[in-house]
Order: sequence, then structure tokens, then C-alpha cells
Amino acid sequence: MSDLTIGKVAKKAGVGVETVRFYERLRLIEQPPRIDGGYRKYPEKVVDCIRFIKRAKKLGFTLKEISELLMLQKSDGVCCGDFQQRAENKRNDIVKKIEELEKMRDVLDTLIKSCSLEKSTEKCPILDVMQGEDAK
Repeated sequence: MSDLTIGKVAKKAGVGVETVRFYERLRLIEQPPRIDGGYRKYPEKVVDCIRFIKRAKKLGFTLKEISELLMLQKSDGVCCGDFQQRAENKRNDIVKKIEELEKMRDVLDTLIKSCSLEKSTEKCPILDVMQGEDAK
């Protein structure tokens, strides 16, 4: 089967029909012209493209970055190193986010330990920090 309806594309790719339409609006996938009867028939390669988008999203790439990857994939003179650089950049972004999350966890751990169940809310270090005051 070479031509698929939007419903079949969505089902094969594991997404909803609205997701297919959303990707069309973002120009991540091409919207085929309508044929007789008003239907659109999608080539099988659209399913592969949507699966690519889903996998890239799971790796942390934004839709803008995925769009760039898809354009790069279609470009002449592109090598694996071009994709490697983007993967390294994404990995570095993730490492930075992990470090930020670890710092947030450490601050919360300190606040939790400094909190006493007997203190009134006026003396609560957690509330002080969230209200912009220094923890006491």
C-alpha cells in the first residue's frame, strides 16, 4: 500500500490525526494535495518521518531543532559529522539541565532539613525562600 489516508498515517505512526495536522502546519511533513473526493493520500515515507520526529523528541530535541534536522537530512553535501555536532550540543544541554536540577534538589534538601514542624509559618525557611527572603 503506497498511499495512505491521514487516519492510517496516524495509526501506523502511533500518533493522533491532530498531531499529523500539527506537523503539517509546522511544515515538518508535507501536506499532499487533495484528490478526487476531497481526500489526501499520503506516501508511506510520511509515517517514517513522523516516527523520526517522535524519536527525536524523546531524545530531547525541540520541534524547531527537529525541523532543522529534517532539512539537513535533505541537503546535499551533509555528512554524519553535521548530525554528530547537533547530538553533542543536545547532550551538553541535557547535562546542563541535569546540573541545574541537582542544584535545585540540593537547595530543597537543605530547606527541608532546616524546617521544623514546630516553627510557625512566619518563621518557615521554605516560605522565606519562596517569598524572596533569605532563609533564616
